[in-house]
Amino acid sequence: QVQLVESGGGLVQPGGSARLSCRASRTLFRMDAMGWYRQAPGKQRELVAMLSGRSTNYADSVKGRFTISRDNDNAVNLEMNSLNAEDTAVYYCYGQGLGVAYWGQGTQVTVSS
Repeated sequence: QVQLVESGGGLVQPGGSARLSCRASRTLFRMDAMGWYRQAPGKQRELVAMLSGRSTNYADSVKGRFTISRDNDNAVNLEMNSLNAEDTAVYYCYGQGLGVAYWGQGTQVTVSS
């Protein structure tokens, strides 16, 4: 069973930075796409950033502040800068391989002074 394991997050001050990492384990194939979603309290889960092939997509709200990157076939990172209260959410790692979607368990990012 493929697992996506996230790390990073926590409490960050407004204007600060944080880094999220995610690694797929128990897989013998390369993830075709990897990225991040987030879900704030009372809101629907939304796409934050996604790497698929040579395509990179960002939510408008994070463009210029967040950067997604892949370390290797099955690891993805999210560098988050200039964080504000609206970025507070549970962040979920997403991976897709061989037509199957996988999700991490989620990691909390709270932006507060």
